[in-house]
Amino acid sequence: MPIRIVLADDHVLVRQGLKSLLEREKFQVLAEASDGQDAVRLTEMHHPDITVLDISMPTLNGVDAARELARSSPKTKVILLTQHEEEQYIHEALEAGVKGYVLKSQVAKDLVFAIQQVSRGEVYLSPGMSRAVMDAYRTRSERPVDPLTVRERQVLQLIAEGKSTKDTASLLGISVKTAESHRMRLMQKLDIHETASLVRYAVRRGLIQP
Repeated sequence: MPIRIVLADDHVLVRQGLKSLLEREKFQVLAEASDGQDAVRLTEMHHPDITVLDISMPTLNGVDAARELARSSPKTKVILLTQHEEEQYIHEALEAGVKGYVLKSQVAKDLVFAIQQVSRGEVYLSPGMSRAVMDAYRTRSERPVDPLTVRERQVLQLIAEGKSTKDTASLLGISVKTAESHRMRLMQKLDIHETASLVRYAVRRGLIQP
């Protein structure tokens, strides 16, 4: 049986190129998603062997989508596509249960091998990243604990993307009152009380692209 894949990237041309690459290698692309929430929904619907996620996607970034899938589709293995080599991102990805971490600059030659390795139960990192991983684990006790819950990070990302509280509630399937409560709580935790500063914080955390 071919390896079954859900593919998520918010750029249509990138997605089409990746799908073509994977199908040439006889993988089965079950579905395509253009944002993080859709990626979670489609993975929960199809329960593929592997979900390939871009790390930077609207509504829900790849790391938080991976966290959701670890709970809702635990047999699906997640591979992240990213331009980030910094230890912060690698550490967060591994903590979220990601099994493959592929640099976009190397995706044409690395992704197929990553899928093969991950499908065999191994962890795959693009070549040259071992040092960053070692540094990440060496300094993990020194890294500040993220004060926000997964839901609060989701709300923060949507705020930073310019979504209103009503839009945020609709996208997350919660009430407007609950969305506002999350917004107030995350602002208190971060001691940030204006939207522009929240956006800057979200960019620094890699939740959205500048």
